[in-house]
Amino acid sequence: MRYSNVRTGTFLERPNRFVAYVDIDGKTEKCHVKNTGRCKEILVPGAVLVLEGPFAERGTRYDVVAAYKDDVLVNIDSQMPNRVAFESVDEILGPVDSVRREFSYGNSRIDLFATKGGRNILMEVKGVTLERDGVAMFPDAPTERGLKHVRELMSSIDDGFEPYVLFLIQMSGAICFAPNYETHCEFGKALEKASDAGVRIIAYDCDVSEDSMTLGRPVDVRLGHS
Repeated sequence: MRYSNVRTGTFLERPNRFVAYVDIDGKTEKCHVKNTGRCKEILVPGAVLVLEGPFAERGTRYDVVAAYKDDVLVNIDSQMPNRVAFESVDEILGPVDSVRREFSYGNSRIDLFATKGGRNILMEVKGVTLERDGVAMFPDAPTERGLKHVRELMSSIDDGFEPYVLFLIQMSGAICFAPNYETHCEFGKALEKASDAGVRIIAYDCDVSEDSMTLGRPVDVRLGHS
């Protein structure tokens, strides 16, 4: 998945979830942040951001799509993981017969539904931008929505589905993935229970450039407190 018309700027401040002020060539621009997560370890004053735009006739002429954290480029566009997973489903699952997005199940809309040799596969995709000491973690804020999705996927097993949770790490170089128990212990415990019940918990990193993000390599998943 690629962006067009990208450029860089310097992060100044983020007054709310949706807006960041960015210095672009000495001018302060109000930009749209395409991620409602906290991203506190990424969006720090002085960070170099990657922006897409300008877009005409908008209050925010640029979108913030990525940021440099030390020497690592992190994509923070929350729409990108679903697109990458959809485009790469054959790499993740092996060749499938069909795939479509936004499948209604229970009280949720699951990101991907695929068929493969008579199997009905559900896949929920979670973008991961938080990393500490090589460990990629999710979530970076409590997620009742994510908790609901995990529980729905568990119940889908009784209805004949093969459920997956894919954690797509929006950077390269992570050693492993683990739930962020400190931020939302209940979510981590739900993942453990789902895994024991037969939900497949998988993680991949991504190859990220300023104008693209593509599927990278499988990353080890570590459930449970170490």
